[in-house]
Amino acid sequence: MAVDIDAGPVTAVPVGAGRRAAARATRRRDLLRGLLGATAALATVPVVTASRPTRPADGGPADSSFDETYRGRHIHGVLAPTGQTAAGARWDITVDGRPLHLMRRADGTWLSMVDHYRSYATPLEAARAAVDELGPGERLREADQPHQHTHMGGHHGLHP
Repeated sequence: MAVDIDAGPVTAVPVGAGRRAAARATRRRDLLRGLLGATAALATVPVVTASRPTRPADGGPADSSFDETYRGRHIHGVLAPTGQTAAGARWDITVDGRPLHLMRRADGTWLSMVDHYRSYATPLEAARAAVDELGPGERLREADQPHQHTHMGGHHGLHP
C-alpha cells in the first residue's frame, strides 16, 4: 500500500485515465455546442426568409403586376402568361392606356422602345424611364395605328 505525505492511503489510478475522461467530456461538450448552433441557425432561416422581399427570376415585381401613377401618368403592367420559363417572360405595359413595348436583353435587363439606349433592372423601372423621356404634350402611339416608317428622324413611336 502506498502512503501519502499525510499518512493516508493512496488508491492507484491508471496513468492517463483522467485525461481520457476530460477528453470525452470535451468532445461531448463540443458536440452539444455544434448541435445547439445548428438548431439556432435553422430556427432563424424562416424569420430571415419572411423578412426579405421576394422577387421572381424574371426581375419583375413580386406579384407580377404593378399599377401606379408616376409623374402624373398612369403606368399599368401585367406579366403575360407565355407558358415558357421566366427568361421568356413578356410584360403587357400601358402608359395612360397606350401600350409601351419592352424588350428583354440577354443580360436579363429591360429596355423600352422610347428609351432604348439604357437598360433597367425591372420592367417598372423601364416604364418609369419611358415616362421621364415623354415630354408634357407627348403620348405613346395607339396600338391599332399602323406603324409609319420614318427612317431618318421622326417621332420614334411618339405623337404630339
